[in-house]
Amino acid sequence: MESHGKDELKGPVLHIVVVGFHHKKGCQVEYSYPPIIPDEGHDSSLLPEEWKYLPFLCLPDGAHNFQEDTVYFHLPPLDGEMKCVYGVSCYRQIEAKALKVRLADVTRETVQKSVCVLSRVPLYGLLQAKLQLITHAYFEEKDFSQISILKELYEHMNGSLRGSSLDGSQVYLGLSPRDLILHFRHKVLILFKLILLEKKVLFYVSPVNRLVGALMTVLSLFPGMIEHGLADSSHYRPKSSVSEELPPVIEVVPGAEEFVSVSVTDIANATRELEGATDTPKATPSPGSPVREDPHLLKPPQRTSPDSSESDWETLDPSVLEEAQQKEEEEEAGGGSGPDIREKDSEAFEPSLPITVQPQSNAGGQGVITQGLLSGLEEDQHGLPLAIFTKGYLCLPYMALQQHHLLSDVTVRGFVAGATNILFRQQRHLSDAIVDVEEARIQIQDPELRRLLSLTTADLRFADYLVKHVTENREDVFLDGTGWEGGDEWIRAQFNLYVLSLLSSTLQQDNEKLLADYGAPFVSAWRITHNFRVWYSNKHPAMTEITPGHPFLGQYGVADMKLRLSHSVQNSERGKKIGNAVMTTSRSVVQTGKAVGQSVGDALTSAKSAMSSWFSTLAQPAAVTSPTCPETHVPDE
Repeated sequence: MESHGKDELKGPVLHIVVVGFHHKKGCQVEYSYPPIIPDEGHDSSLLPEEWKYLPFLCLPDGAHNFQEDTVYFHLPPLDGEMKCVYGVSCYRQIEAKALKVRLADVTRETVQKSVCVLSRVPLYGLLQAKLQLITHAYFEEKDFSQISILKELYEHMNGSLRGSSLDGSQVYLGLSPRDLILHFRHKVLILFKLILLEKKVLFYVSPVNRLVGALMTVLSLFPGMIEHGLADSSHYRPKSSVSEELPPVIEVVPGAEEFVSVSVTDIANATRELEGATDTPKATPSPGSPVREDPHLLKPPQRTSPDSSESDWETLDPSVLEEAQQKEEEEEAGGGSGPDIREKDSEAFEPSLPITVQPQSNAGGQGVITQGLLSGLEEDQHGLPLAIFTKGYLCLPYMALQQHHLLSDVTVRGFVAGATNILFRQQRHLSDAIVDVEEARIQIQDPELRRLLSLTTADLRFADYLVKHVTENREDVFLDGTGWEGGDEWIRAQFNLYVLSLLSSTLQQDNEKLLADYGAPFVSAWRITHNFRVWYSNKHPAMTEITPGHPFLGQYGVADMKLRLSHSVQNSERGKKIGNAVMTTSRSVVQTGKAVGQSVGDALTSAKSAMSSWFSTLAQPAAVTSPTCPETHVPDE
């Protein structure tokens, strides 16, 4: 918490960076304020090894195809005191002939540059709104040597954002769950459960602003995730460092389970903090607690291929906190405290997992934020956000092509990443799921994973409830998205209830029926994930106020049959083929009907014309013969 106070004194914005495309050197940093490397000047292109991909993140792949674009990205910390660095970049291009001052290295017809903000806080939309205005003004100068406006931007952002709290109005600016549900509909819940399982998920679409918007909107559905859950989401090493240090990493990994299990917020200092725990012999476990086996410790997977199972990396070793647990039991022995609520679920979950006391503030409630012992994240009294993006599970809203090696890196446990390059999509074996944002399609190759993510009847009710409220309140143009029901905050509140109900159900005795509404295979797979083990290993008193059970549990009815049939037709391959066949047949029938109607109409018109011609033909001879005897014709009149 002290480091958090220091960050506020320094200001949330770390650097303002300008990245340009050089016709010989490629993407490079042209200006930074303050200098990224203190000993270098503002115009230095040198970068720390951890930030070597910064130019390629600011200038995305295929940027020349768009006049302007916006990128969200994450960078690893440079030292132990820092956490994830959040980057927002605004890209634009301008014709070279329009420049007032054209430098000698400008040899192409267009000039491509990005203005980037590197921040300590995840205020993506707010930073983007300010940065777009400055980028527009910077390009309107038509003289890129005028950098005073960038210095003013740095001072203004640190002045206006210093001390500001991470509330929803600022954090969620520009992230619309309404638009996400209108596009993905019931599949939003599949995406939600897919990330809960900590799978390798790749989002794909172009341009980048659509990509990062969809990905971050999905993450905003997880309670507290964007505010406090991404602090450890970018702890990776560049490719050169991995290749050089791989042998020593493999040697020391079996002894590193202590600091990885406790926290990954401060990787650099974790080893020093736990040196005493590693040097001292481990305490003998109590007779009532079973002994942990070696497979639960952190060690490299037996198969280093991308298809390696993530279960090999599950590392919540209770021996780390065993001594603290014994002290806790001794203190509670005289206090006569009541039984722990987790004892009710001892049969359904491993009883050997450690139970530690979560530090609490005197003022209870949901809004109180404390530091988690195991996750290292700032948590509320319900233990949220879940520790998903920790211990090697990455969140990369945008990945440059130069970061492709991270998909198969053995030190990366999983990822939620976004890409615009087709090469990422073609490497399907490196991802568990590929999300095509343009087509709103989720491609999952593993049939077992598809079975785990199959929505239950209660899940379908929940998803249908969201879709109906969003679509029904869409008609009013002036009030679209501003109401409570069907609005962005309402949707996030529904997912908050979904997660809390799921967590509360895991704490109940004989909870098989309660958890069946979420999908028994899904819950079984979720129980062995890192985020659930960390959450389950702490006490969360506020969970006693949450009603267990699925929010949409109930008896199976005819409406559920229609809902499941509709969902199956929309999502299964066979259903899609049947639906396409029905649509094609209907279209053909309509076109055939129109053609038949047109033919019948033409036939009637032709018949009328023929009859008219026939009658005129019958009348025409009398008109011809009458002039032959005009004498007799005139007297008759």
